[in-house]
Amino acid sequence: MKSKVRKAVFPVAGLGTRFLPATKAMPKELLPIIDKPLIQYAAEEAIAAGLDTLIFVTGRNKRAIEDHFDSNSELEAVLRSKGKNEMADRVKNILPHGVECIFVRQAEQLGLGHAVLCAERVVGNEPFALLLADDFITYKGNGVTSDLIMGFEKTGKTQLCVMKVNGPEISKYGVIVLSNETDLVTSIIEKPDFENAPSNLASVGRYVLTPDIFDILRSQPIGVEGEIQLADSINSQAINNRVEAVLLNGIRFDCGSIEGYIDAIRHVSSNLKFD
Repeated sequence: MKSKVRKAVFPVAGLGTRFLPATKAMPKELLPIIDKPLIQYAAEEAIAAGLDTLIFVTGRNKRAIEDHFDSNSELEAVLRSKGKNEMADRVKNILPHGVECIFVRQAEQLGLGHAVLCAERVVGNEPFALLLADDFITYKGNGVTSDLIMGFEKTGKTQLCVMKVNGPEISKYGVIVLSNETDLVTSIIEKPDFENAPSNLASVGRYVLTPDIFDILRSQPIGVEGEIQLADSINSQAINNRVEAVLLNGIRFDCGSIEGYIDAIRHVSSNLKFD
């Protein structure tokens, strides 16, 4: 019997160098899309998918993320004293009842694969969702993570969110190859040269992973950019027919870049209604 997906992992230890000096003291994951930070959008997506344990893999100067998801009774009291009850409720209800946050430290930034490995003791022998907050995704329904979980519940295989990327930009991603006319992934290559990319299908920042990924990561050789690449370990699963792809049915913005971040703000603001 397949285990139920209950936990979500958020790697949030990155330095955010492309946003310096704004991210010198503030985590890049707290950069706001209008009035809500990137990490909260990702957490809400996980909660909408039915997950109740949120695991944040943090680093130095990331304490503000923990504070964001913690209660702040003083702020709530001040807001209510001024009659701003709706705003106080928004602060109070960032996390619904029954959802737990757990924070673990990534002492060294050795790649996404290493960040995932840091969460092993908390995840245990269970499947789990992995969400990268830099990938801001607008989506109908309960979100990408919900669709990935449904895929996992059908087959018990690792699930990747993929999107079509045409042109040289494909070299920024893990690029997948699909079996003929199926969703089965036969291989994934991290950041191939544009000329050598095996397809135009890129894996983006939403996954449902099976717990055997930890054993693979522990013995994983150093990959591209001198890091432990998650894609290399997923490729080991794909070779054994244990990975499937779910095509993104939404809009994704790369908020790890200034251009993508500004585009995300423009997209959200264009859909706001003002009195």
